[in-house]
Amino acid sequence: MRKRSSILAVLAAAAVLAAPATASATAAGVSSGSSASGTNAFSFQGMNLKIPAGWKVHRNLNSVVVVTGQCKRPEPFAPNCQGFWVFGAKAITKVPVGGGFLTYTGKEQFYPFSGIVPCPFNAKTSWFPGEKATSAGLHQVGRGHKAKYTAWPNQCVTNNGGRRTASFTQREWFLPSSKILVVDVWNTPGLSNVLKSATWS
Repeated sequence: MRKRSSILAVLAAAAVLAAPATASATAAGVSSGSSASGTNAFSFQGMNLKIPAGWKVHRNLNSVVVVTGQCKRPEPFAPNCQGFWVFGAKAITKVPVGGGFLTYTGKEQFYPFSGIVPCPFNAKTSWFPGEKATSAGLHQVGRGHKAKYTAWPNQCVTNNGGRRTASFTQREWFLPSSKILVVDVWNTPGLSNVLKSATWS
């Protein structure tokens, strides 16, 4: 496997992953509310999204997990948790790595680990990140805001021999001015439209 420390080997990620999954979604720049139209209002660092009422928002320090289906543990990169993640400025900038600091730019996949991480779909297999994006471009995220969109191919491999058991794509929407990164490994239906319809405050 390639040297993963070059891909934001986030020492601070432990704090993100260890944060209580039941933390209030109304703290630290995150708010949510419901409406009569069957949608929820979800705000993060000035980005306001209307999401289906069935999607549940869980805050973890400088990130948010939006659960869209079954989920055993609502944390970023946790296995068996259908949903997507939203990372804020502190989670993607000035990340301490090997005595220095790295900042996410979108040039490499957001994979904040130097060790083995379980596959999103099967905790008994390992996540093997790809090195080359399959598509990239600019996607609208509300009026006046465009995100750098990148799709990265990944594999799930066995722990004892590296045999591929599954493949998937990690989709990333990065807003460099707002310092927001949205990551989706479940190909969440409707997510692109949700982001396109965002409003800003």
